[in-house]
Order: sequence, then structure tokens, then C-alpha cells
Amino acid sequence: MGAKQELLEKAEQEFDRFKAAIKDLDEAQMGQVWLGGWGVREILAHVTGWHREMIPALERVGRGEAPYPDGAYDDFDSWNARFVDARKGRASADLLREVDASHRELLSAASRLPDEHFGEGKVASGLVDGVAAGHYREHAEQIRQWRQR
Repeated sequence: MGAKQELLEKAEQEFDRFKAAIKDLDEAQMGQVWLGGWGVREILAHVTGWHREMIPALERVGRGEAPYPDGAYDDFDSWNARFVDARKGRASADLLREVDASHRELLSAASRLPDEHFGEGKVASGLVDGVAAGHYREHAEQIRQWRQR
């Protein structure tokens, strides 16, 4: 199996674990703030925002361009706040549908890239792992720990 396929499968597995971590939460639990100023709703908005932001970056990589200009994402906190603010007030069910759709779109964009864009030290691999598998794993663990309290 090639590096791209492994990365896509890993992203799917971690997304399933992420979704399992939030399964059966009610609206009150989804809105409970427990991670700084965030709860599960904000995590969903944040993850979706990064998906949406990185899909065009993958398309640029496919054209042989840099994924984004140097320094574009140096202020992660600002970007995170922007993603959360953009989805404020949406129903939890809508946030769940949007994270599902954006996950599929991200993996679809990655799957369209030729295999040579993936592997150790390759931009596409780091980008996809950063906003998919690695990201899902990080937040799923936070959610599981919160639920165990």
C-alpha cells in the first residue's frame, strides 16, 4: 500500500474514533464549555474550518504551487477564532453534518493528488495528517478525557 492510501485510511480510522468520542452527546453537552472557551460545538467548527481552508491548499499543491503563502497561518489562534465565529449559533446537528461533509471533501481533494505528493516529508502528507488524522486524534482524546470527568 502506498503512502497516500495509508494516510487516507488512517484519516478515516481517526475520524471514526473522533465521531465515536462525541456519539450520543445531547445539545446541552455539546454546548458545555470545558476546553478553555470551547466545547464540542467549537471543536467541530474549528475542525471544519481547517478542512475548508486546506482543500484549496491541496489543490495548489497539485498544481505544483506552495500550499499557502509563508506566514499565512502563523497566528493559529486568530484562525481558530475565525472558524468558530463563522459557525456560531448553528445547531449541533448542522455542525455534525458539516464536519462529515468537509472531511469527505478534504479526503477527496487529497485522493485526487498523484501519489508522488505523499510520503515522509512531503507537503501533502503533513497537511492532510495535520488537519485530518492527527487533528482528529488530538481532539478525540480531549473529548474522551472530558467525558470521563
